[in-house]
Amino acid sequence: MPLYKTITVNSATKVLIWKIEESFDTLLKNIELTAKNTGRLNSMKSILHQKGFLSIRHLLALEGFTDYDLYYDTNGKPHLKDGLHISITHSFIFSAIILSDIKVGIDVEKKRDKILRIAHKFTSVKNFDKLSLTSKIRKLTAIWCAKESLYKSFNRVGLSFLNHIHVEEFGLDQNETTAIADFNNKTESYHVRFSEFEDFTCAYALINNKN
Repeated sequence: MPLYKTITVNSATKVLIWKIEESFDTLLKNIELTAKNTGRLNSMKSILHQKGFLSIRHLLALEGFTDYDLYYDTNGKPHLKDGLHISITHSFIFSAIILSDIKVGIDVEKKRDKILRIAHKFTSVKNFDKLSLTSKIRKLTAIWCAKESLYKSFNRVGLSFLNHIHVEEFGLDQNETTAIADFNNKTESYHVRFSEFEDFTCAYALINNKN
């Protein structure tokens, strides 16, 4: 299908989400890749990853960009040649981008009980006792997405989800919070917003302009 959802965050920031229902061949149509990214696509062993990769290029096209406008720095962070900030994510059947004139990050994750087994690796929050199993998974997935969004924007090798990124407490009835990344004498604060659809959670982070 075409565009699944557009979120206009503000006059300079937009989130675009794609639901990947097309075949690989359909997604490949009308998309021209650089030689480097053609190699990346062909080296991917998972058709799911290949389709996610291509769907991102369709989202870019909706905003007037091509694969030739996109490049990655030495840490793997994507950039656009015109200087607009971009962050990219894909998970199973959804992919998304965020575009802004300020530093941003985005993450989409499928809600799965696997998150319960790895929670200790990315959060020290313990006050989940009163939550149902479903609510625990929702909350932990949202925390992971928030931290991943900051990780992508902050873009420093060695940054730890557990030790260097703090997400302020929020309720499951809320769709926003704040978060801080603090590492190697550099601190950035962010406003984080959440969106849930089908069995997925999306978080996107916008840097606080006061930084």
